[in-house]
Amino acid sequence: MVMGSLKRAAGLAVFGLFIFTALVLLAGGAEASFPLPWQLGMQPSASPVKENIAWLHNLLLVIITVITIFVLVLLVYVMWRFRASANPKPTRTTHNTMIEIIWTVVPTLILVAIAIPSFKLLYFMDRTFEADMTLKVTGHQWYWSYEYPDQGGLKFESYMIPEADLKPGQKRLLEVDNRVVVPVGTNVRVLVGGTDVMHSWMVSSLGVQIYAVPGRVNETWIRVNKPGTYYGQCNQICGINHAYMPIAVEALPKAEFDRWVAEAKRKFATAPQDGEVRIAAAGEQPVAAK
Repeated sequence: MVMGSLKRAAGLAVFGLFIFTALVLLAGGAEASFPLPWQLGMQPSASPVKENIAWLHNLLLVIITVITIFVLVLLVYVMWRFRASANPKPTRTTHNTMIEIIWTVVPTLILVAIAIPSFKLLYFMDRTFEADMTLKVTGHQWYWSYEYPDQGGLKFESYMIPEADLKPGQKRLLEVDNRVVVPVGTNVRVLVGGTDVMHSWMVSSLGVQIYAVPGRVNETWIRVNKPGTYYGQCNQICGINHAYMPIAVEALPKAEFDRWVAEAKRKFATAPQDGEVRIAAAGEQPVAAK
């Protein structure tokens, strides 16, 4: 009788896992590099790091779902099998060596199974030892500045476009006047720092989130798999205009990237010099250009 109940419990667990997996796959089907209204699941992966993050996320969902369904079925079975009406004389059993070994060893094995891919991912996303180019990111209150040391020191600032100035098709709170541009299929070392308070450079589709800390340079890396524009935001509460500090990363084929570099050098060669004042987005106070 016990074996039959356990078989039924296992069948329910497998069925529940099938339904859950189908819902996760359906929820993750939105093809967009920015948040969507009522979106479920994560944004589609556009880099090797994000692909590995999504894989580990899905693995953990399966593991935790199996555990949850198993515990639920076990609780329901125990409440039914050992109810007072069916057991007027309670058992005096206090220990079961085999069960105690199982509930000690099995969770340990589960944690080991989680730890191995987790540590591999941490080391994978930490840094790249074969960087093709370097991008320097600096967080300010409340905008970003970018520098390309490998492109003759090309640098510029990136401000959010105010809602009143948005053009048709541009995204509210996500569009910027100057996007950071990188070539597709290139290992880009990203060095991140700050000038005032802590910020966070986060782009979901690329699987990158790293703090910009004053007086410290943090390092990460990205490699964008396909052309497109990928949006992110500062997700470290950094002051009154924290919500108006978006990130837009545009990935171009290498030939187009080279053309963009040439145009950008001409465009930003006449940028405001130190001490000149520029009005930032969202009604921010005037900020001296860096």
